Order: sequence, then C-alpha cells, then structure tokens
Amino acid sequence: MNWAIGVSSWAAIAETPMGTREVVLGMRTSSHASYHTTKTPTNHTRRSSVNVPLNASSVIRTRYIHTELGIRERLLVGVLTSRATLNTLAVAVNRTVAHHFHRTFFFTGLRSSKVPHGMTVVAHGDDRPVWLMYETVRYLHQHYGLDYDWFFLAQDDTYMQAERLAELVGHLSMGQDLYMGRSEEFIGGEERARYCHGGYGYLLSRSLLARLQPHLDTCRNDILSVRPDEWLGRCIIDYLGLSCVEVHQDMTYRSFELGKKADPEREDSAQFKNAFTVHPVSEPSLMYRLHKRFSQIELDWTYLQIQQLQVQINNLSELTPEGKVGAIWPIGVNPSFMPKTRFEVINWEYFTEEHIYSCSDNAPKCELHGANWADVSAVLETAVKHLNEHYQPQLRFKKRHLLNGYRRFDPTRGMEYVLDLALEAFTQKGHSQVIAKRVSLLRPLSTIEIIPMPYVTEATQVQVILPVTAREQDFVGNFLDMYAMNTLDTHDNVLLTFLFVYNPFDAQRVSQSDVFAGIKAMIGEVEKRYGDVRIPWISVKTEVPSQVKLMDIISKKHPVDTLFFLASVWTEVNADFLNRCRMNAISNWQVFFPTHFQEFSQTILYRDQQTMASFPAEALRDGRFDRHVFEEACFYNTDYMASRTKMAADILDNDELLESMDVYEIFVRYSGLHVFRAVEPALVQKYVRRACNPRFSEDIYHRCVLSNLEGLASRSHLAMALFEQEQANST
Repeated sequence: MNWAIGVSSWAAIAETPMGTREVVLGMRTSSHASYHTTKTPTNHTRRSSVNVPLNASSVIRTRYIHTELGIRERLLVGVLTSRATLNTLAVAVNRTVAHHFHRTFFFTGLRSSKVPHGMTVVAHGDDRPVWLMYETVRYLHQHYGLDYDWFFLAQDDTYMQAERLAELVGHLSMGQDLYMGRSEEFIGGEERARYCHGGYGYLLSRSLLARLQPHLDTCRNDILSVRPDEWLGRCIIDYLGLSCVEVHQDMTYRSFELGKKADPEREDSAQFKNAFTVHPVSEPSLMYRLHKRFSQIELDWTYLQIQQLQVQINNLSELTPEGKVGAIWPIGVNPSFMPKTRFEVINWEYFTEEHIYSCSDNAPKCELHGANWADVSAVLETAVKHLNEHYQPQLRFKKRHLLNGYRRFDPTRGMEYVLDLALEAFTQKGHSQVIAKRVSLLRPLSTIEIIPMPYVTEATQVQVILPVTAREQDFVGNFLDMYAMNTLDTHDNVLLTFLFVYNPFDAQRVSQSDVFAGIKAMIGEVEKRYGDVRIPWISVKTEVPSQVKLMDIISKKHPVDTLFFLASVWTEVNADFLNRCRMNAISNWQVFFPTHFQEFSQTILYRDQQTMASFPAEALRDGRFDRHVFEEACFYNTDYMASRTKMAADILDNDELLESMDVYEIFVRYSGLHVFRAVEPALVQKYVRRACNPRFSEDIYHRCVLSNLEGLASRSHLAMALFEQEQANST
C-alpha cells in the first residue's frame, strides 16, 4: 500500500424468546398450470406460467465491437509439458504467470490420470517430442489461428516474465511473418540459418502459422530431428525461408541462462533483470523464487518511475501561474473535492485508539473493532515508520499514544487522515524528549479493477415469493394491482406464490373464519381476468414467522435452479428492478439484497391538505434508502440450499437459533458467495409503520424499530412539526 505523508511540528508536551413449532396447513395449486422447466417441483406445489410465455427467439443477443470488426486478442501462450512434470513444473508455471495472459494451454503427450485444477491441458496421445510439437502447432492453427495475433511457445522448465512479453507483442506490428526468440546454430553449424531455442520460448506470428500449416505433414515425414525446437526451425527455414531473429523493429528478445546452483536473490546483472525468460528451471520451488525476485524488480522499477514523475511534476509546477505553491499535495494525486453547497461538505470523523465518534447506529461513541480497528492500527504504524525514515539518523521516534485522530473519505482522492501523535524522540547521543507531531496521511484510491463475472441473461424466469401475515393483509391489494400492471400486462417472465402465515389461534378457526379469505378472493379475480395465469398459495402455522423457516418450506417446493425474489407486501414490483434482480443474482457466484427507497410519512411532510394538493404526484417521492431492512432478496434456490446445508451442523436441533437469523445472515456466514448489497431506486415503498415482533432476535427487532423511526420524516420536517405543536400548545 502506497502512502502519502506530511509532517508539521505542533508543540512540546509533558509526559503525562421461546421456540415455536411450524406446520404446513394447506396448499393450493392448479391442475392445468404449465411449466417452464424440465424439472418437476417437489411435493405438491406447481409453478404456473404467465399469460404469454417468453419465446427463446425473442431474446436479443448482445453484439460486441471486436466481433463485428474482427479484432483479435494479442497473445496466446502454449506450454509444452509431459506427464512426469505436469503436476510439478507445469503447475508452477500456471500459478506464477498464467493469470497474466488471456489464454494459456498446456500440451502433453499422454493423458494424465489427474489433471491439476484450473489448468487447460491438451493431450495429443503421443509423447514423442517431435510429434508433440507437430500436433501442438497444428492444434493452435486449427482452433485459434483466427482469434490471436501472436503465439508464444515455451517449455515447462521456462520462467516467463508475463508483463514484458505482453509489452513486447504490444509493440510489434501484426500481419507479418515473424519467428522470434533466442537464436541457436543447428548441429554442425555450417549454415547461417538459425532456429529458436525452445527452452527460452519463441514467438510465432499468426500469418507465419497460416503459411506453415500446409507444410506440416511434409515436415513431419521428411525432417528427422531429436529436438522439437530444431525440427520446427528446420521446417520454417525450408518451406518459408525464415530464420529465427532476436531483434525486430528495434525490439530485442532478451533471455537469461540460469546456472545449476544459481540463487535468484543474488542475481543482480542487467541481463538477468531485463530478461523476458529464464531457463532452465529445475524444480517448482525455484520457479516460485524467480517469480518473487522478478516481482520485486518490477515493484522497485514502478516506485522509481513514480518518484521520477513526481520530480517532473514538481519542476513543471514552477511554470504555472501559482508557482510551486499551487502544486497539489501529494504530487500526482487528484486535488481535494471542492463542495459547491454546504450539503456537499465532507465531514471529518474523530477517533482515538479505543473509540470512534461516528457510529453506524448514530450512537455518539462506539468501540473500535474489526475493520475500523485494523485501519487505525495501520495508519499509526505507517505514520511512525515514515517519520523514522524522514528524520533518521538524526532522530528516532517511538509512539507513546494518539492525542487526536481525524479521517474522511474523499471520493476524488481516497481516505485522508490527520493525526496528533505524542512521540518520544531519541537523538544519536541517547537523549530523549516527549514531543507532539501533527501528521497528514493519504491512502490513495488505487486503479479500479474489472472483476470477470459469469454470463447472465434477462430472459431468466423470476419466482416472486410473498409472505403475508394477518396484520399485513390490508396492503396486499395494492401489491396485486402493481404486480398485474407491471408484469402480467407486459407478459413478463415472472411467477408469484403467496405464503399465508397463520398464528395458532387463526389456524384453529380457519374452517369457520379464514382471515385470508379476502386475499384469496382477490387472487381468484386476478386469475379470472388473466385466463392462463395461476397464482398458487401455501399456508403455514407458526407463532414466530422466521424468514429462514418460511424460506425452508418454499425452497423444498421449487426446483433447485429457481431464481427467487423474496418480496414484502409493501414492495412495488416493476420491470426495471426485475431485470436487475436477474442480472445481479448469479448462481454459485452472487446473491443480491437491494436497499429499497422508503418514502417518508405524507402525514408529517404535508400536514395540511392544501399544501399536499399543490404538489404533483412525483414530488411525493421524498424519503430515504432504508439500510435497516433486509427483507427483499434475489437468489437462486441451489445457493440457499447449499448455505442451509452448511448451517445444519451448527444448529442441530436448536430451532431457536433460526429465529435469531434472517436469510441475509445465512448467506453472509455460510454461503461463501458474493453478497451484493446496493441501493435500488426502482424498488420504492410507501411509508407504513411496521409491526416489530419482540419474539425475534434483539438485532432484528432493533433494526425494525430503527426503520420505523428513521423512516418517519427528515430531521427538518420533524423539527418543523415539533415547532408547530409547541406553538399550538402555547396558544
């Protein structure tokens, strides 16, 4: 981690609930519901289709610019290995440099009984060296001759400096025949033509490979050679008239021959430091030591470049109107964010070594722990380290304690820190004194990395699950209206299942008076309006409607490849969110927990009917993103089942533990997947005061209470309401 640090003298100082039972009551299905999957749902529940099923032919495939224009990848790497070294040297090559290349193949003669994980191995069926080379060249041309501009071949006892090889092919012009590597004389050495030594690797251009392909069979039959690199070199010379070159277009292919007892840590020659490849590497441990050494060389070279650029920027700052005073600190980092209004001012957080005075739950002070503690510890350690580097050998510092600490996150720069440190300063003669120093540090934002994600499509069917309790049934009508308008009318690929949660008292009276009879009637009306639509429902009896227990029932009644959207009765389902649900929930990779937008109470925001009527409908969308609610979620059934399987060993028969957890915690603790939590502007809820069940865990109950309190109105609206109430009381 790179740090920027500034130091200034400050002043000298003196030292001084119960368990519940869960029963499935009943289930309603349709006898003529159609399926979109070849797997039959378990038990009795059937998934019904929407009015018009989505056609596979209607899915528009994405087109890419490089496909349309015929743009190819630059480099493909092929490593020649054997069954004896596939699990040793070849694995070392794969772990050190393969991730730097777009594609890396390992070519061997005979198939191994066990292929190492994460490696693309091609077995040709014959371990004769020349035959292996012949099959490898033919394979590359047939399968990838039109996809890559350059092909690099090397042995598994060759260490490759990946960044330098990529830089080399980036400077070479494509479209010309090139055979480049470390040139060697043929046995006998009578002719001037040379071949490229296989131990140091060599480059073959795409055009050369295309011209060589028709002659490969003739070369295999006519050219006799023991060494595969000599055989390939002779074939290229005889039929294409090209010899191996080490210099082309002012670019030199540099290699280094490693001695038998050489130590990479002691190699300090320019030839070694600048090499593209090193050969021979006798064992995997030597391969890793070489990789460590070259990584350190590249890191030192990068730091040197940074220092040179900083000096150049500092010198150029004298030519600006502000002069050196106008130079931004630290040099080369973006300037601080300049707020345009008072609402954009970035607040500083105050902290000590034990506490931080800006807590997520709005408490005035909380203990440092977890990531915050690690952050503060790293900042203090870095500050003292840089102070010693700056003042030694005249002074040496030892930290006593932190007087004051401030930090803020600047989105244009990174995390900024200001530290007031009590330090004990030691001179070269051994004298010491306690002093205070103010230190400024910056943890800059690094380069944004694009993480490769598995392919997903917006054609995936979404199974909406809606749990409903007796207290929430008044909101179901609005949910059904929005669902019908946004999904059924548009023929979206969405299914809906109701989960009616009965308490024990209502469950006993269900035959005489069903509390959900009104909702079931509304479901029937929707099915009558849309003839082919069926909305199944499941009834459950429980005292504590734990989200995990309810999801366990739903999970068993759907196929493993089902994409669930766990909704609430206040959710307004729309196409924009459903598409993001499909794109952000990735099977065996990621689950999605959106943060919905919660509208404030209109009763407080618009206290008189006249003011409320003067605002257009879109102006009523005044609220906040509710980060305390984790009810809505998008995930695949197979991911949930895998997480619950891992959790089973912890809970055993302790059902009470399920009441203290929600689905979000299940995925965080047991899934090992990416748990994606992000604000979702398309998921909007009207204000409603939720009924917080005290039978849940303290954390879930506390989040529910905070959601009700913070979702009531903004501070300014609450202050105005209190002011008006006090004015009314005083009169």
